[in-house]
Amino acid sequence: MTAQATRDLATSYGTASNRRGKYFTAKRVGTPIVIVLALLTLFLWISSRELDSIELRTLNWPYLIDRTVEHLRLAVVASVIVAAIAIPAGIALSRVHSKTVHTVVFGIANIGQSTPAIGLVILLAIVWKTGFEVALVGLVAYAVLPVLRNTLVGLEQVDSSLTEAARGMGMRPLQVLARIELPLAIPVIVAGLRTALVFGVGVATVATFINAGGLGDMIVNGLKLQRWPVLITGAVVVSCIALAIDWLAGLAEDVLKPKGL
Repeated sequence: MTAQATRDLATSYGTASNRRGKYFTAKRVGTPIVIVLALLTLFLWISSRELDSIELRTLNWPYLIDRTVEHLRLAVVASVIVAAIAIPAGIALSRVHSKTVHTVVFGIANIGQSTPAIGLVILLAIVWKTGFEVALVGLVAYAVLPVLRNTLVGLEQVDSSLTEAARGMGMRPLQVLARIELPLAIPVIVAGLRTALVFGVGVATVATFINAGGLGDMIVNGLKLQRWPVLITGAVVVSCIALAIDWLAGLAEDVLKPKGL
């Protein structure tokens, strides 16, 4: 390769790196700006209106904070349970090479997403009871598939030559998994958790139908009573929470990604 070709290649690489850096900077800064602008616009719009007594019962800080905490608790606890179930299951499934077993496991995991969210939650409430625990089961069932699938895909895409080299160096299977496979699969696994978290925030809005609280209370009450400020406030806050969680998960994905990938 000539000196000029080498310089051109270095220049191309530097330009591509700069573009990637600008993209990641815009991605990290852009989402918080959108969230702040959306919430500020909502606040200014609500402040400019004369609210009636029904709207004032809902559009106040204590009520809004309580509903937001309930909503986040549902989504986050469900995601932690999903991770505790789906990641070990995905690891175990990556060691099984039977298509029948894969089909059966993914068929079971897909039950939640193949059923409409509100239908699944209402069905659980009918056969069980109402409240936080039932909503939690519904959210877990709905969000387990992307984490399970991404865990399996992430482990399967690890270059077999790397694992063979690790075994050749005397590493045991658990060491190969912990030091080679999981670190390389982390970006894909985190992407699945990211999807599960966003699913959880969205599906948690239907928890209001079984008395599990959350910001769905505001959306449903605003719709039933035709109080549009209440409805819009609930919808905007849920959307901002989903954007914020997706942004934070994206940062975690970038931080946990092994260097060089």
